[in-house]
Formats: sequence, structure tokens, C-alpha cells
Amino acid sequence: MSEPPGATVTLPEAPTADEPSRALTAQRVLPLRRPGRWIATAVVLVLVAQFVHGLVSNPFYQWDRFGYWFLRPTILDGLLITLEVTAYSAVLGLLGGILLALARLSKSPVLRAVSWTYVWALRSIPLIVVLIFLYNFSALYRTLSVGVPFGPAFFSFDESRLATDMVIAVIGLSLNEAAYAAEVVRGGILSVDQGQHEAASALGLPKGYQFRRIVFPQALRSIVPNYVNQLIGLIKGTSLVFYVSLLDLFGSAQTMGSTYPGDIVPLLLVVTVWYLVLTSVVSVVQFYVERHYARGATRSLPPTPLQRLRTGFTDLRARIRQEAAV
Repeated sequence: MSEPPGATVTLPEAPTADEPSRALTAQRVLPLRRPGRWIATAVVLVLVAQFVHGLVSNPFYQWDRFGYWFLRPTILDGLLITLEVTAYSAVLGLLGGILLALARLSKSPVLRAVSWTYVWALRSIPLIVVLIFLYNFSALYRTLSVGVPFGPAFFSFDESRLATDMVIAVIGLSLNEAAYAAEVVRGGILSVDQGQHEAASALGLPKGYQFRRIVFPQALRSIVPNYVNQLIGLIKGTSLVFYVSLLDLFGSAQTMGSTYPGDIVPLLLVVTVWYLVLTSVVSVVQFYVERHYARGATRSLPPTPLQRLRTGFTDLRARIRQEAAV
């Protein structure tokens, strides 16, 4: 309501800094209600509980037989073969991928063409076809020789004596892995800022030193997560070496399943759990490797799982104290 002209208007006194308004101090900020989030959480928890209940209560899984087979020497021997094949193939595949990536980035048209053709061919052919082809390689070439093309051979050797089941498996997986690793490494090298190359060249550093000390360490930030995905795929891909008569983890379980047909499901569960363990270990290693190479690229390193757990307990304790004080 407006006052007449000339009337004296008394304005309310503003609260001083020392005496805040009681209305403001009595107010409490309430969080925004999110019913959809709680409903989705409840639905997911119910589904997870039903899944766990089905695993535990269904007698078809035969968990007693699962415990019997889990640490049997046959399974552990197959697990050891899986680890050996994976380790050899991962190292050889990564080295081959680095060489192919450098050839793809080379200025030589011959190297670029050969590298591109190799990657194109090996990524197009299924891994099982490569393994079976190598397994029957001795039928095509009984002896291998090194010498002058269309001329005399310096020495030759019998391919069947050297190509054991382990060698065939490692070579086949390494050839396949190198094709994928080449693209991972090439993408990581291309992700390095061009200014890094120009700065290293301006300092007059040799090309090899530039790659080893400047380009490749920075490219590893992009290479590590992508290649670990390839490594996890390699661990699962080792199950195909069973078709070249190498009894790895899956091959051992498959053999025992043929002997004990009533234990097929427990044996498959054993294989599943061991593969989960292997991939989980690789994922943990991946986290710490990524954290190591993140130095200098981020303001603060990502917290470890233990640090996250400690921070969660600290925040929960502070929230409880705040609720109690109010």
C-alpha cells in the first residue's frame, strides 16, 4: 500500500553481521527428492538378490562338485598352460605390434604397404582358422629353408620337429595379437601432440631417442587401456588352443567333462571363475599402470580403491555428526 506524500515511513532495521536473522538460522536446506533413483535401486537390488538366490539354491549347479574340481591338479595344470601361452603371446604380440605400427608410420611405401596388408589380413581371418592352418602347416611345407630366392639354400630344418603344440599356439596367437596391437600402438603414437615431435626435433635429438624417451611414454597413456582390453581378449582366446591338441584350462575341463559327463556344469563354472580371477588381476594391474603414466597429465592422481573406501567412511562419519548436531 502506497503512503501519501510527505508521510514518514519507518523502514525495518537490517540485521547486523554479529546478529544474523533468526529466520535464516532456523531454515534447513533439504536435498532434492529423487524417487526414480530409489525405485531403480530397489528394482536392481531385487534382481540381484533373485540371481544370487538362484545360484545358491539351484541343485543343478552342484557346488559340492565345483569345490572338488576347482583345485584339482588337472585344472591347475591347464591353468598354468593358459598363463604360459598368454604371457608369451602378449609379449610377442606387443613387440610385433610396435614394429608393425612403426612400419605403418614409416615414409617407405613398401613398409607401409606390407604392414597394412598384414593387419588387414590377420584381422579378417578368424583366430581358429589361423590356429588350424598352422597346425597343418607341416602338410604344406615339410621342410623350411633359408637361402637365396630361386637359388641355393644355406640351411634347412624339419618343420614338424620344431612345431610343437605349444609353439603352434603361441605363434598363432602372437600373429593374431600383433595385428590388433599394431593399431592400438599406432593410435597411441598419433595421439601425442605434434608439438612434442617438433620440440624434440628442434633440440636435435635422434629419432630413436625421441621415440623411446618422449613419444612412446606419452603414447602409453592411450595404449595401456586399449591394449589391456586386447590382453583380456587374449586370455579368453587361449581357450581355442584346445583345437590344436593343447590342453589349457578350457581343454582340461572339456576333457574331464567327457570323462565325467555328470560334472559338465560344475566344470564350466570352474573355468568361468578362473577366467574371472585372471581378468580381475589384469584389471587391477591396468589401474596402477594407468595411474603411473597419468603423472604429469592430471592435476591429481586418481585415488586407489583403498583411498576411496577411506574417503567414503570419512564422509559418512561427517554426515552422521552433522545430522546429530542438527
